[in-house]
Amino acid sequence: MKRTSIPPRRDWRTKVEEIGLVFHTINDATYWDESAFYTFSPSEVDALESATNELAGMYEQAIALAIEKRVLPELGVPAWLVPMVEDSWRRKAPSIYGRFDLAYDGKGPAKLIEFNADTPTSLLEASVVQWEWHKDTRIGTDQWNSIHERFIAQWEKLRPSITKELHFTCCFESAEDYMTLTYVRDLALQAGIKTSEIPVEEIGWCSTRKKFIDREGEVISSIFKLYPWDWMIHDEFGPKTTQTNVTWIEPAWKLLASSKALLALLWEMFPDHPNLLPCYIGEPRDLKSYARKPFFSREGANVLLVRDGNVLDETGGSYSAQGTVFQQLYDLPNFGGGYPMLGSWLVNGESAGLGIRESERRVTDNGSRFVPHVMG
Repeated sequence: MKRTSIPPRRDWRTKVEEIGLVFHTINDATYWDESAFYTFSPSEVDALESATNELAGMYEQAIALAIEKRVLPELGVPAWLVPMVEDSWRRKAPSIYGRFDLAYDGKGPAKLIEFNADTPTSLLEASVVQWEWHKDTRIGTDQWNSIHERFIAQWEKLRPSITKELHFTCCFESAEDYMTLTYVRDLALQAGIKTSEIPVEEIGWCSTRKKFIDREGEVISSIFKLYPWDWMIHDEFGPKTTQTNVTWIEPAWKLLASSKALLALLWEMFPDHPNLLPCYIGEPRDLKSYARKPFFSREGANVLLVRDGNVLDETGGSYSAQGTVFQQLYDLPNFGGGYPMLGSWLVNGESAGLGIRESERRVTDNGSRFVPHVMG
């Protein structure tokens, strides 16, 4: 694993906008950063891919155990949603994707930092934009990236179960969310699925039919939502999700998978596993250096980093009023341009590719840059 600095393409803005990345610059700061790239050897990719698939299997075991032991409320799932989460897991309700955030230095094993199981973003960048950059620049021999093809294949697999129109929703005001949603919708269209879109705030509830409806009053039977379950449970109509039969993509069990409390359960189940860091709920126990994180948060919000009892970094946010985990601190490497966090993508529960976010600080947040990668 190494980082190389290069001049960006002269017309890079136009090129990435043409394939949907209109949010390449955020608040006057470069988000899509092709002034550098990371190179991984085939053996490193093999190791990361193997770790990703093994972690996916471990998560399945942890979810099954949490349901068997009936401890979902302690892991952040509200009691009223527990039956729906359990049912969606037992039915194997359809899932499309997820993303493991891994810390890796190219020397030791990758360490799991967290699982973005419900609404992972940076998808367009990882799937299409960095691939087109790779083809255009001809840098590297290949790229660890089969996200696009696997996504279409998974939509094709799910197509028979989508009997009517598949709705797509998110907060349209967010350019990143909307363009990501548009990309995922296009993949569904390529798989032969009839689709429509609706802003999340315009989804209605018909009290007489006990159904969610769209703007035309049509019943929503299947919906892909780029809107997290941990927000939905606090919304006014959140409890209505238990009163009607909707195919949610991602399904309700992804709320449990998204809870960082599962990191503690994983450590309890697989102590000293090379891809895990010690993690505990509610207290650091014997950890002197740790990351304190809420069960549910986004873009590095409300994270406290402590090294040997001293605060190393702390982020703000609106996720502090909930349970927390204490995970052993891992010092991210710095290859000369910032601290990279590897986003290892899953499609249909299997390893699919890599995206890298790079930050000036040790916490990856919404200001972190996306930097492409190649194999070499």
